[in-house]
Amino acid sequence: MPTLPGGWALARMSARDLDAVVDIEQRAYSHPWTRGNFENSVKAGHIGLTLRDPAGKLAGYAVLMPVVDEMHLLNITIEPARHRQGLGKLLLAVALATANQHRLPNVLLEVRPSNTAALALYEAAGFETIGRRKGYYPAADGREDALVLRRRWGTEQGTEQDGQQGGPRGASA
Repeated sequence: MPTLPGGWALARMSARDLDAVVDIEQRAYSHPWTRGNFENSVKAGHIGLTLRDPAGKLAGYAVLMPVVDEMHLLNITIEPARHRQGLGKLLLAVALATANQHRLPNVLLEVRPSNTAALALYEAAGFETIGRRKGYYPAADGREDALVLRRRWGTEQGTEQDGQQGGPRGASA
């Protein structure tokens, strides 16, 4: 697991976190997840992670869903006022390490092609585009496609040079 900065805390998302999570979600996206989406994810046993600063304020969260031999990153969000501080990279590294702990060799996610900052973050972490879902996301002018990205490790990635045998490459803070 990546090392967190001094005083920062990582925890499993619970119902107590949902007010703060939904507040960030609504400010971060034009078409946010609803409270019900988060409640259902927590109830379904998906892996919800929260990242809090030293004052205990929510800075970001991620929702992951293990499926057979892969981890699906359903949502990863950083408080908009905290963008460009390395927190997205840190939380993504935590998500990859979580997949590794569950011995899931693939991480999949969908991202809007217009979200160039997220695409750059994912590509820097070793994700590759493997497909496109037409009209996947609601958008101001109708629908927007989603790019499907995958991050694999094992034989071609995640060797001893990463500091973890079989672990995700680039998963350090």
